[in-house]
Amino acid sequence: MTNKTKVLFASAEVAPFAKVGGLGDVSGALPIALNGLESESFDLRIFMPFHARVREYNPPHRLIGSFNFKLTNDTNLQCELYLSQIANTKVYLLDNEYINHNSPVYHGDWRLDGLKYVSFSLLVLEAAKYLDWQPDILHANDWHTALAINALEQHYKEDPFFKNTKTVLSIHNLPFNGWGSQEAMSMLGFYPTTDPDLPDWAKFTPLPMGISATDLVITVSPGYAKEITTPHFGCGIEHYLQKHEYKLMGILNGIDVDSFNPETDASLPYQFSTDRLYERVRNKLELQSQLGLDVGHQHPLITMVSRLTHQKGLDLLLDGLEKIVDQPWQFVLLGTGETEIENRVSHFAKRYPNKLIPILKYDEKFARMLYASGDMFTMPSLYEPCGLSQMIAMRYGNIPVASATGGLRDSIIDYQQQPNEATGFLFTDISADGFASTLSKALELFEDKVIWTQIQRNAMQQDFSWHHSAITYANAYKNLLNR
Repeated sequence: MTNKTKVLFASAEVAPFAKVGGLGDVSGALPIALNGLESESFDLRIFMPFHARVREYNPPHRLIGSFNFKLTNDTNLQCELYLSQIANTKVYLLDNEYINHNSPVYHGDWRLDGLKYVSFSLLVLEAAKYLDWQPDILHANDWHTALAINALEQHYKEDPFFKNTKTVLSIHNLPFNGWGSQEAMSMLGFYPTTDPDLPDWAKFTPLPMGISATDLVITVSPGYAKEITTPHFGCGIEHYLQKHEYKLMGILNGIDVDSFNPETDASLPYQFSTDRLYERVRNKLELQSQLGLDVGHQHPLITMVSRLTHQKGLDLLLDGLEKIVDQPWQFVLLGTGETEIENRVSHFAKRYPNKLIPILKYDEKFARMLYASGDMFTMPSLYEPCGLSQMIAMRYGNIPVASATGGLRDSIIDYQQQPNEATGFLFTDISADGFASTLSKALELFEDKVIWTQIQRNAMQQDFSWHHSAITYANAYKNLLNR
């Protein structure tokens, strides 16, 4: 029997145990896909904090044991280690007084988040030692676990247990770099990196410290890997990333194609396939009727499912819609977010009551209905490291109209560039004008049912499965171990 490659996969959030955003989706799906590869032999295990959210979800779990970690002030931090499971993958849940039983996944208070995640980054390594499970690869995700990679350099350099451990750091969103955790880092024994290529402010900031110390950096799309080496997207460390581009790569995320399957999705009134698109139209008519919109397949229905933040281009969206308000369209928007943006959306809806229906909440079932009913799905993001919504929308035959940035550019084939293979519409002028003009083109093309149906079929036939991404990750792991 071949020896399995042991991968310690550390993440702040893992669906379905605790999910706030895309990081949770990836951390819940990629490990399962990697462990499931028949061509490879991985023993990948997830390590995550035992958040209050996980306790609420209450997966079957058992206490394996507890251990102490000595802090710099000679006091001991006690840690409990629990074992649970998601599908074919072991999940270790770590708890200590900083992980805090009543706190959200992210406090939003930098001192408390710092204590939670800096301690978690250290205890992940202590837990591996406690289990006597030597990882071949430590795969950290975002700033919350980046310091586990630094700890190998700063705390465990002389420790033979981790002598052969290689490191991977996934960046899901570069602007969230852990700034504000400095007090927690000092308290838990970290010191600034001496890497001369990093700007001074970054030498004691978790994510840049992890990027500096790791063997390989993976972003969640090839497009984003290129973008972060530019001043516009590089968040102040673009020169470092340009210089160290040799250790930077991008792998496009996937989606759960079994869960997001229009042929079997039980949350839909009418299931459908590329051969039964007429069933899809029935979902649209039902939704129009439910929301009090004019009912009819000829009325173009535009949809959006999103966090309502500036990054997602909501200002640009509303300004763009204003420019084409005289054209025939209906718009349903689902999501919550920044109060200022929620207010702006509500104000727009009051002014144009038959145009925009805002549903300001998070509702997974209704989101699926929007994916399966809309004709167009808007993603005017200012930047988008990967994006999953456009892939889900395409799987359901809802055609994306999106900014040509990051993972959107990598996953959508633009009608204006390749009309025969097209799966959506991209705009490179990321402004209200750029969005309005591209949406207008899509609305015009919607009138031509032959072309539109072809775009829908192209979109629904794309392979966005995690299996595809997992093979690329497996190859990246192998190349790293063979260096």
